[in-house]
Amino acid sequence: MSIQYEDPTLAGSYDVVGSFPKSFGYGAEEQDLEENCSTSADKPRILLMGLRRSGKSSIQKVVFHKMSPNETLFLESTNKIYKDDISSSSFVNFQIWDFPGQVDFLDPTFDSEMIFKGTGALIFVIDAQDDYIEALERLHLTVSRAYKVNPDINFEVFIHKVDGLSDDHKIETQRDIHQRANDELADANLEKLHLSLYLTSIYDHSIFEAFSKVVQKLLPQLPTLENLLNIFISHSGIEKAFLFDVVSKIYIATDSSPVDMQSYELCCDMIDVVIDVSCIYGLMQDGSGCAYDKESSAIIRLNNSTVLYLKEVTKFLALVCILREESFERKGLIEYNFHCFRKAIHEVFEVGNLPQGACSSSNNLTGLKYAGAHNGSAV
Repeated sequence: MSIQYEDPTLAGSYDVVGSFPKSFGYGAEEQDLEENCSTSADKPRILLMGLRRSGKSSIQKVVFHKMSPNETLFLESTNKIYKDDISSSSFVNFQIWDFPGQVDFLDPTFDSEMIFKGTGALIFVIDAQDDYIEALERLHLTVSRAYKVNPDINFEVFIHKVDGLSDDHKIETQRDIHQRANDELADANLEKLHLSLYLTSIYDHSIFEAFSKVVQKLLPQLPTLENLLNIFISHSGIEKAFLFDVVSKIYIATDSSPVDMQSYELCCDMIDVVIDVSCIYGLMQDGSGCAYDKESSAIIRLNNSTVLYLKEVTKFLALVCILREESFERKGLIEYNFHCFRKAIHEVFEVGNLPQGACSSSNNLTGLKYAGAHNGSAV
């Protein structure tokens, strides 16, 4: 389905989060940890930890199950470990384990080896609107225990619920938490343990951007994807490009230019618009069909001479570009270069599914560099 849409008001609509139909999601959720444990080793694992009522379950529901932020107010406290399979593509394909706040690491029944050994990232959520001294103590205990079992874990700290804080208070809170946490690690001779801090809220797009950064660290193909995007935008006159997981609005890659939060929000809103319109007008009369398929594309022209351009890349990925209106006059060049880019992305998928040693992504990337430069200049 192709959408041509011109709406000057969209340029200011940055406060819309999660307008997807709830049926357009990841499916089953909240499986008990004891179920399907045999499959847990097959996928990267992200652990959500933190004190009670810090917002862990709300983050999971809003990002991956399209729950409205206001509805999370009625969520009950998590009292056992839940495992949630996130299977949107061969790149974004992992499990999220949501831990209750009262987990006791000193309990002999807590199997640190089993929990931390196969973990790719540990996200510790701190409620920025509460006294976080106890949370910092639990953070230190958690990361030090996990680091001893698996030093390759990426340790991420979400300073959450910052929507109720002023900008100055946000910065001061982040600085204070960073200082205290790193001082405790230094005292424990854990200077090599690196903590990445993010200011997040479920009421804006900050939680989606933070999760994007977490997921990108788990993608071995990230350098290849970034290189392909750089080649594509440099030959197409595009200012910024994101490769989105459509369901979650996590961007799994972008080009090397800095990410502007406003641009990211615009692209997220565009995905919402495309899916919402497609769910209404893109299905058959009997409700069959798919709201997002290989024909999905959209063009939105804003009142500041900016064009938003969306194209389907795979069943679960979309390329969203920001460019000037004068650059979009060369639409034929952009379409041709996108065709080459899309083909290259599919090759990356195929290489990722080959047996180890059959083909390296670096060899694949070298060929794509040449193909991208040649194709861009030939048109």
